[in-house]
Amino acid sequence: MAGHGTEEHPHGADRLCAAGDRVYSRAVRRGRVPRADAGPVPCLLELALLHPDPDDMDWLVPTSPQEVMTRLLRGVHDEVRESQRRVGSAVAAFEWYAGLGSRLQALTASGEGTAIRVLDGLSRIQAAMDEATAACTAQVLTVQPGGIRREDELTEGLHRALALRGRGVRMRDLYTHVARHGQGLLNYLELMGGTVEARTLDEVIDRLILFDRTVAFIPANAERTMALELRHPALVEYLVTVFERLWRLALPLTAPLPDTGIEGISHRERSIAALLAEGHQDAVIAERLGISVRTCRAHIARLSDTLGAASRTQLGVRIAQVGLDGPAHSGPPAAPTALGAPGQESPSVR
Repeated sequence: MAGHGTEEHPHGADRLCAAGDRVYSRAVRRGRVPRADAGPVPCLLELALLHPDPDDMDWLVPTSPQEVMTRLLRGVHDEVRESQRRVGSAVAAFEWYAGLGSRLQALTASGEGTAIRVLDGLSRIQAAMDEATAACTAQVLTVQPGGIRREDELTEGLHRALALRGRGVRMRDLYTHVARHGQGLLNYLELMGGTVEARTLDEVIDRLILFDRTVAFIPANAERTMALELRHPALVEYLVTVFERLWRLALPLTAPLPDTGIEGISHRERSIAALLAEGHQDAVIAERLGISVRTCRAHIARLSDTLGAASRTQLGVRIAQVGLDGPAHSGPPAAPTALGAPGQESPSVR
């Protein structure tokens, strides 16, 4: 029977091929047929419409039409029952998904569905910021890292700041100490008058903008071409707490930076010394303090000269010896310290 499998007769007992119909009908009329007659139609044996005659294996006898009909009806019944089961499962799944859709709509309507929104592209970020600015009524808190603010950065958000000032919204801004040297920032604060209060720190967290303690914006990538809009109350409250703690540590922009207590070493150089003691590379220190790598290395060179260090290793030792390896102490500055080589009387440094 090679070559006469079911692939040549792709049918069931409910739709016999013409050759199978002829052989099976002949078998029913005669009571049996020679096995050779079924050679071209193996489907009859595969479908159990013919089976060997137990008295003579060279002959095939037919299954009664009544039994075939019963088998067919049973198969149809099983198929209908399976279809009903699948329909029931589909209906249950449809109702489940419909319920989820209703819950999602309710969450979206209540504002919880947009607790975290990804803003991809500067235009979407600016549009969301404009929307938050228009809705703001009381307070804006911002953290602005990166040192001296460029004119284009200040100009980009100026229309929002002026709109807020016009409605009497108060603003508090945190910058790095380096931002004090930017004339653009000073001009901006003069334009805004008493609406904006600014303070500075050695280093701050990444950019953060909070409107009315209800919505916050933070960068979502290093290039700042993507941002996250946060409206989840717990997240926003956490960021407000971070801001308030930094604000208490910061110095008003109009207040002078504290003296280091060590003659010849500036406040910035003390900050660099502390970060060097922690093992940070020049580029990392520059980024955290908002200065260029070139400026950072110039300060390190002055530190080495002032502390009398001939190498980075020796500089680390000298930083620890004079107490520059930790944060500056609050309160009035200590008396200037004279520096020199360890174990020697040190001349005063200019």
